[in-house]
Amino acid sequence: MLKTLQILSATFGLAWQELRNNKLRTFLSLFGVTIGIFCIIGVLTTVESLEKNIQNGIKSLGTNTIYIDKWQFGGGEDGGEYPWWKYMKRPEPKYEELRFIRAKTNTVQHMAFTLNVGGQNVVHGKDMIQGAGIFGVTEEFNSIQPFEIQYGRYLTGSDMDHGSANGVMGYENASKLFGAAEYAVGKSVVIRNKKVNIVGVIKKQGKSLLISGWNFDDCVILPYRFFRSIFEEKYSQPVIMAQGRPDVSPEAFKDELRATLRAIRRLSPSDEDNFALNAVNDISETFTKLFSSIKLGGWLIGILSLVVGAFGIANIMFVTVRERTPVIGLKKAIGAKSRTILSEFLVESSFICFIGGIIGLLLVFILAKILSGPLNFDVYISYNIIALTVTICIIIGVAAGIIPATIAARMNPVVAIRSK
Repeated sequence: MLKTLQILSATFGLAWQELRNNKLRTFLSLFGVTIGIFCIIGVLTTVESLEKNIQNGIKSLGTNTIYIDKWQFGGGEDGGEYPWWKYMKRPEPKYEELRFIRAKTNTVQHMAFTLNVGGQNVVHGKDMIQGAGIFGVTEEFNSIQPFEIQYGRYLTGSDMDHGSANGVMGYENASKLFGAAEYAVGKSVVIRNKKVNIVGVIKKQGKSLLISGWNFDDCVILPYRFFRSIFEEKYSQPVIMAQGRPDVSPEAFKDELRATLRAIRRLSPSDEDNFALNAVNDISETFTKLFSSIKLGGWLIGILSLVVGAFGIANIMFVTVRERTPVIGLKKAIGAKSRTILSEFLVESSFICFIGGIIGLLLVFILAKILSGPLNFDVYISYNIIALTVTICIIIGVAAGIIPATIAARMNPVVAIRSK
């Protein structure tokens, strides 16, 4: 064990000396490996971070949740094209359908009816904020879309049943309008000439890369019945949200909802669905497939760069073997085995490649730190990616050094010593 460590230590020392004595040659050889690792790890880190951010946003839409709408999320059914005029002819979801679905469906855990109008002015005295989203929701909305109330309280069942003029405000809106979010509780605002009493402020959510429609930081949430006294329902993007029970699979839940809605709307077996069932799980799977394709592209680009880098490393090792031929002959003459010589050069080749990989990884890390702030984008460099970098470097190092190392291991000691 001690002898092995001594050999490794001497090998690393020789490799480091080689790097220092031949800076230009080393730079040119490491450049290909560095760029290759940078491409692969950069793409994988970006895609993984983007996927994680978006998947987190998708999860915020609700677990095992289906949005019943007239419009299909992301275009046509099953990813195909779908004429927009067919969507236009579909009826809007209605509040009355909520009760029928609840009565006829055994797999539902929570249901809510939501309305949504954006770009509204919210006024308090002489102050006003613009572009606020106003949500009208029924009682179980907070069970499907859980969020924390930081100040005050959420809307009660009484607020929902009686359509009270009470509302919950997003953190950013409350801060802008009242100077500090906590001051909003107990105050009143005016939305389209209607007075709204603010009873609670939602805890700050932060920005999401996914435009989900639920921007809680910049919203005001009102009881459904009170919302209807301000806005017309048919122009307020009505949607029914249905969350399945934990013991029910997304596919079974979706199938039962489809059968129930077809029965409620009295569609014959030959009629097409006049509604869309937008399942959160389906959206997640779509993004997973998309990011898999992007990752494949990153791998292809990176592999081309790594091939160039591998030839550079191999070139260094051929030159190193030629320069050290007398030393190799001397080592073999005093008893060094062929496998020891082979191991020395393979370790040296892997070490040189490893340095190039670490430089590439550092470049990814620096670029991630520079871009994450201005772009408001959380970058995740996972331990798996770091382990992948080390693995790739070792594989490329061994592949690039195997031929020069084999030549060195097979040298005749007498011929090698005389070569000087």
